[in-house]
Amino acid sequence: MKFSISSTLKQVQPILSFKNKLSKVNVNSFLHPKEKVVFVMGATGSGKSRLAIDLATRFQGEIINSDKIQLYKGLDVLTNKVTPKECRGVPHHLLGVFDSEAGNLTATEYSRLASQAISKLSANNKLPIVAGGSNSYIEALANHSSGFLLNNYDCCFIWVDVSLPVLNSFVSKRVDRMMEAGLLEEVREVFNPKANYSVGIRRAIGVPELHEYLRNESLVDRATQSKMLEVAVKNIKKNTEILACRQLKKIQRLHKKWKLSMHRVDATEVFLKRNVEEQDEAWENLVARPSERIVDKFYNNNQLKNDDVEHCLAASYGGGSSGSRAHNMI
Repeated sequence: MKFSISSTLKQVQPILSFKNKLSKVNVNSFLHPKEKVVFVMGATGSGKSRLAIDLATRFQGEIINSDKIQLYKGLDVLTNKVTPKECRGVPHHLLGVFDSEAGNLTATEYSRLASQAISKLSANNKLPIVAGGSNSYIEALANHSSGFLLNNYDCCFIWVDVSLPVLNSFVSKRVDRMMEAGLLEEVREVFNPKANYSVGIRRAIGVPELHEYLRNESLVDRATQSKMLEVAVKNIKKNTEILACRQLKKIQRLHKKWKLSMHRVDATEVFLKRNVEEQDEAWENLVARPSERIVDKFYNNNQLKNDDVEHCLAASYGGGSSGSRAHNMI
């Protein structure tokens, strides 16, 4: 009896066949794992900057600004830029870098600059944290036609949410604090009666609203000045509330689109606390720690479900405080 090795081998078939399946597997993703990017989103006044800095200090991160007004130099009080003390040593990119005369930065142009910053930070083993209120910039960056983020990065979106009535009350009081901190003097320094309020930093809420007051303050008596300023401040508050509502609607739309990678953290209770110490404790327990857990799982490639955030909130509340921080950064 003849035994043919060749004929026997022909009959042997692999248990698993990968024919026509390798094309569906991104082998490169196994050899070169994607880098990470964290986005911190929220309406104006919700605490985006504070959370971004908290996360940066805990994960060796640096912050890339995504606020279209804070891109420009000047008007630091009006635009509510973070102070050096509030930054706690965390580097910020694309913050106060353009002259107002440079014009408006399109979403496409922002995407290019932010992509460059993300690449540079990742190359230096820093976690890029994109934070700001211009959601059109964030959406453009995430959906850029070049596929930069999609092809090279895993993204985690954290939405700091605050009940709108509570947030409106806060931003109204914040405008009063900004007036006390020199908002009027800042705007007076850049006032130009022929200025174009659709370009650069003059688009910021507070500049157009003060136009009539600054144009006429030297022409009217003090009583009229006071009334005109009161009207201007009311308009600043009203338009800030409108902005917050518009931002919230945009985030809600993006949440439906990015639901699997966007995590909502409710900071409402923080704003209801009566003093700074209680606010700091609530912030640490209800916002900072849950967000830290989200990023930790994301950073270490562990799957995170949105239900995990609720468990983290319940477990962490009642813990210690991270210490006093600037009140207007909530």
